[in-house]
Amino acid sequence: MKNKIYIGLLLIAFIFQASIFQVQAKEFDYKSKEFEAAASQFMCTCGCGQDHFECDPKTCNLTIGFKEDIVEMMNKGWDKDKIREYYVNIYGEEILTAPEKSGFSLVAWVLPFAVLFIAGIAIFFIVRKWVKKKGPEELTSDSESVKDEVEEEILSSMIEEQRKKYL
Repeated sequence: MKNKIYIGLLLIAFIFQASIFQVQAKEFDYKSKEFEAAASQFMCTCGCGQDHFECDPKTCNLTIGFKEDIVEMMNKGWDKDKIREYYVNIYGEEILTAPEKSGFSLVAWVLPFAVLFIAGIAIFFIVRKWVKKKGPEELTSDSESVKDEVEEEILSSMIEEQRKKYL
């Protein structure tokens, strides 16, 4: 008889487990860390140059609806990667604050820095080559300065002779 009561209680507990062991879904709001992580991966399309988490809703009507959509998706159980995939499918990769780490996006972000680095190295070697060329010219400029001194002595002696002659 005791076993039947225990089995009956277990059956009742099993049937009503949802009401006994309630797991509450987390409600997300605009101040949660999860919302910040999800919203900061998208650029605002109003032209302010900020992500949707930082964009001021007082001056931007676009970010209000965007933030509401993100909170609604998160409350439905979507994670930030699924939200990212959804918006990339709608707007394309231009909406992302950071590039995808594969394919043409990665090349498009890395290539300008690589070109600047190579150009800097090329300029370094060109300037170094110019400096090496000027080295021997400096030696000749010393000999030219000796020539200038000799010419100046000759000129001053000629002037002195002419002055003695006429004065």
